[in-house]
Amino acid sequence: MTKPDLSYLLRKSDPSAYTDPPARPQQERRDEAARPVGPTAALIARLRNYQVELEAQNKVLRYSQAAAESASERFEALFSSVPLALMVIDAHDMVVQANSMAHRSFQPTEADRPLTSLLPFVDAAHTPRVRHAFSLAAGSGHAEATEVVFHIGANAQINGDLHIARIEAPQDDGPPQYQYLCAIVDQGPLLAERRALQQSTWALQQRNEQLYASEKRHAAVINSALDAIVCVDRTQRITVFNPTAAALFQCPESDALGSPLERFLPQAAQALAFAQVTTQAMLGEMTARTASGRELAVEVSVSFEQLADGGTTTVFARDLTAHKRAEARRGELELQLRESHKMQAVGTMAGGIAHDFNNILGAILGNVELARADCPADSPVQESLREISKAGRRARDLVRQILTFSRNEAPRRTPVPLAAILHDTERLLRVTLPPDIELRVRASASVPAVLADATQVEQAVLNLCTNAIQAMSGRRGRVDVEVQAAHPDARTCERLGLTAGRYVSVTVRDSGPGMDPDTLTRVFEPFFTTKPVGQGTGLGLAVVHGVMRAHGGAVDVGSTPGKGSCFTLYFPAADDHVVPADFAPSSPSPLADALESAGPERHVMYVDDDQALVFLVQRLLRRRGYKVSGFTDPREALSALAQAPWEVDLLVTDYNMPGFSGLELLREARRLHPDLPMALASGYVTQEIEQAAMDAGAAALVHKPNDVEELCATVQRLVRGDG
Repeated sequence: MTKPDLSYLLRKSDPSAYTDPPARPQQERRDEAARPVGPTAALIARLRNYQVELEAQNKVLRYSQAAAESASERFEALFSSVPLALMVIDAHDMVVQANSMAHRSFQPTEADRPLTSLLPFVDAAHTPRVRHAFSLAAGSGHAEATEVVFHIGANAQINGDLHIARIEAPQDDGPPQYQYLCAIVDQGPLLAERRALQQSTWALQQRNEQLYASEKRHAAVINSALDAIVCVDRTQRITVFNPTAAALFQCPESDALGSPLERFLPQAAQALAFAQVTTQAMLGEMTARTASGRELAVEVSVSFEQLADGGTTTVFARDLTAHKRAEARRGELELQLRESHKMQAVGTMAGGIAHDFNNILGAILGNVELARADCPADSPVQESLREISKAGRRARDLVRQILTFSRNEAPRRTPVPLAAILHDTERLLRVTLPPDIELRVRASASVPAVLADATQVEQAVLNLCTNAIQAMSGRRGRVDVEVQAAHPDARTCERLGLTAGRYVSVTVRDSGPGMDPDTLTRVFEPFFTTKPVGQGTGLGLAVVHGVMRAHGGAVDVGSTPGKGSCFTLYFPAADDHVVPADFAPSSPSPLADALESAGPERHVMYVDDDQALVFLVQRLLRRRGYKVSGFTDPREALSALAQAPWEVDLLVTDYNMPGFSGLELLREARRLHPDLPMALASGYVTQEIEQAAMDAGAAALVHKPNDVEELCATVQRLVRGDG
C-alpha cells in the first residue's frame, strides 16, 4: 500500500498550498485509477481528516507546553532572583517553596530553625493578625499585615510587612487546593532611617529651642496665662493678643492685632494716661466688649514699660463671668439647701403622721374584718365592708409609700399590670378634670407586666397627667395616655442610659403650649418650676425622674413651643412566666369563727401605745381561743411579766413607743424569760430594725397595719413553737 497523500488537508490552513499541482507521472495516474472507490474511499478520507486534526492539535499542544515551560522558567528565575523573601505556603502553614532570599533571611546559618513553616517565626503578639490576614486572603484573594515581627535565631528579628496572595494548585483527582504566595518586605532599614531622621529632627529642634529660648519662654508665659494679656504700642494699637484674650473677647488673634485697645476695653484705654506717673496700676472691675458687641465683666490691671522707641503697655484682664456665675450658683444651692431642709422636715413630719395613721388604719381594717365575720355572708352590709376594707388597704399602701419616701429607701417591686394602674389613675383624674380638657387612655391588657411599685408608678403617671392638664389651664386641649410594648433602639438606649431589652412604655402627650429648649434642659431639676409663685413646688417631674431611676428605667421628653409636650416612661418588662398580681388588693375572706383550736388556752401579752389597737387585738385573739393581756404602757407590761414570767406564752410589742422602745422591752423580757417567744410589730421595717429585733430575741416581725389573718397566723405559729 502506498503512503497516503494528505497535502490537500494542509491547504485548508495554508493559502499558499492552493497552487496548481505539478504534473504527475503516468505511473501515479495509473495508481490513482486503481484506488478504491465507494465506502472504502469515504472511510479513508475520514481517517485522513482525523490524522490532520491530530497533527494540528499536537502542534498546538507542543506550543502550549513550550510556552508553559518558558513561563515556568521565567517565574522560577524571577522567584529566585527577586530581592525579597518569597515563599509559597499551603493551607497547613507548610512552606512548599521558598527563594534564596527567604532562606538567607530566615535561616542565616545551618544551626538556625529550618524554614518549613512561617508561623513559628512570627512573634506571639502578632500571630493573631497574621492568621487573620491568611483568612482574608482565602476569601478575597489577597491581604497584608504591616509591621510584623519575625524572630530569627536567638537574638535577631525582622520587622517587615507581610503581603499574601492566594494561588490555586490544580489536582489530578479533585478540586484545586489553595496555596499562598507570601512576600516579606523588610522594613528594618526604613525604620532605621526613620529613627535617624527623627533623631536629626530632634537635634535640630533642640538647636532651635536653644537659639530662641528666651523668646519661647516669654511666649509660653503669655500663651499659658489664665488671664487675657494684651500689649499695645504707644499709639494704643494691639501688638500681642494671647489665646486667653482671643477666647475672652471672641476674636481671632489675626483680627485683633493692629486694632485699637478701645475696641475691647473702652474704659482701660482712658486709664493709659497714668503711664507717666507709675509703672503699674490696678483698674478694678470694668465692662469689656467682645468682637460681637456682647458686654462682660472683667477685672483689669496694667503694666507700663518705657523703651527707647516710646514704651509698651501690657493690659491684664481677668474674666469675672465664672466668678459671678459661681456666686449665683452658690445662691441657688443655698436656696436648694433650704428647700431640702424643708423637705426633710416635711418628710420627718410625714413619717410621724404616717406612724400614728398606721395605728388608725390597723384599727379600721381589724374592726372591718370583725364586722364581716359577724355579718351573714349574704348580707348587703358585706359589700360596704369590702369597699371599706379595700379603701383601708389602699390607704395602708399609701402610708407605706410615704414612709418609703421620707426615708429615701428603694421601693418594693412586684409584677404589676400597667393597664390596671392607668385605669385606676384615669378614675382619679376624671374627678377633677376640667370640662374643656379631653382625656384619652389607651391601654391593652396584653401588654407585658412590669416589676414595679404600683403606688410609685401611679404617682409618676398622675404627676405627668396633672402637669399636662395644668399646662392647658384656661384653654381647650387633649391629653393622650398610651401603654404599649417597646423595644428602644441602640441610640435611644445610649441616650437614656438603658440596657438593651424589652420595655413597656407609658406615653403622656398633651396639646399644650410646649416648652422652649432652655426649659427642656432643666425640666427634671428639683425645685425648678415655670408656674407662678405659690402654684408649684418644682418636685413633680423630679419625683417622676427619681421613680424611673429607682425602677431601672428612664424618662424621655420632647417638646416644641406651640405644639405640646410628650413624656415617655420606659419600664423594664417582667419575664413572660411572671404572673402579675392584681393592682387593687383583694379582700380576704371574712374572719371565720370555726377556727382550728389552739389547744389549751395560751396566754398572749400584747403591748402598744394605741388603745384602739390593743382593744382590737384582744377581741381578735380571744375569738381564736387565746387569753390576751393588753397594755398601753410597756413598763406596766414588764412589771406584769416580772410577776409571772412563766404564765405568758407569747409577747408581741410595738417598736415605736414613747419613753420605752419595743427593743428595750424585748431585751428585758428575754432576761426574765429566756425561752419566751417574742414578736416585734412596726409600721416601717428596715434592715436595721429587723437586725436589731433579731438580736434582741424577736422570733418574728409583724408589719402594721397587718392583715387579721397574718397577725393570727403569726401568733399561732409562735405559740406552737414553729417560729
